[in-house]
Amino acid sequence: MDPDLSEIVEQIPLDPQTFIGIPLALIGAVFLSLGAQFQHRGVVKVEKHTVDTLGKGLNLKQLALLLARPSWVIGTLMLGLAIVFQLSSLYFAPLIVVQPLGAIALVVTAIVNSRVNHVQLNRKTIIAIIMCVGGVFLFVGVAAFTAVDKPVTDRQLVVILIILAVVLAIAGITFALFRAKIRAIYYVIMAGIVYGFVATLAKVVLGKLEQGEFGWLTLLCIVGMLSATAIGAYFVQNAYASGPPDLVIAGLTVVDPLVAVIIGIAVLGEASQAPPWAIGVYIVAGAIAVWGVFQLAKNHPQTRL
Repeated sequence: MDPDLSEIVEQIPLDPQTFIGIPLALIGAVFLSLGAQFQHRGVVKVEKHTVDTLGKGLNLKQLALLLARPSWVIGTLMLGLAIVFQLSSLYFAPLIVVQPLGAIALVVTAIVNSRVNHVQLNRKTIIAIIMCVGGVFLFVGVAAFTAVDKPVTDRQLVVILIILAVVLAIAGITFALFRAKIRAIYYVIMAGIVYGFVATLAKVVLGKLEQGEFGWLTLLCIVGMLSATAIGAYFVQNAYASGPPDLVIAGLTVVDPLVAVIIGIAVLGEASQAPPWAIGVYIVAGAIAVWGVFQLAKNHPQTRL
């Protein structure tokens, strides 16, 4: 082998286990897509039979009625399976590799929703979906060969928990102050941000359990993860009530991994061995994907703005 080529190969921190995590993440994405479609159907039916709460958030009565909707329950079970596959993928691969792969769910959801609801996707919507998925897969294509898995230190864990506390506080305050003016894009973005922390904390807890370390910080991680999951789930249900499932999935598969990736790079150091050009690709790919989410919110035929 050419000496220069050998040197390049040695600099690529490629772990064969990474390629076990990738198919698991893709299977989870399919369950995420189908679960979102079923949950959206349940939320829409409940909203039709109760007082309209667009922009005010679903009330306790509506949340209870969701449990009686078979479609919503089936969707929830499918989302549970999606989480199982996602956690399994995180066990084998770095966060910044497998988390963005959920973007495949956006394509599946767009196709299924279009067929089920007989909605013709316009040109701008299709371009927005391509931007979301294309940006994410460009990111993953580079991350798969440049990212490294590293043990999480207690200091890093404290930083993540502090940031999460601030995010949850901001989410609560903005929802309380502006709930009468809130629309789907707010719920989508906030749910994506919160779930980005859920994925990160799940990765941390798995790592701690694997290392045999279960201290008070790990317990605090579990509490933070469950709290963020509950708040994120509430925002997701409200997003279903005020927007199409495609938009919700776009937020969960673009904003969610983007937040997780930022944490993985800035706090966990998963891109510490990546060359400068790879960091540039991360930034450009992330910007393309996020812009696609906003374009999808603006141009989707079913979005209520």
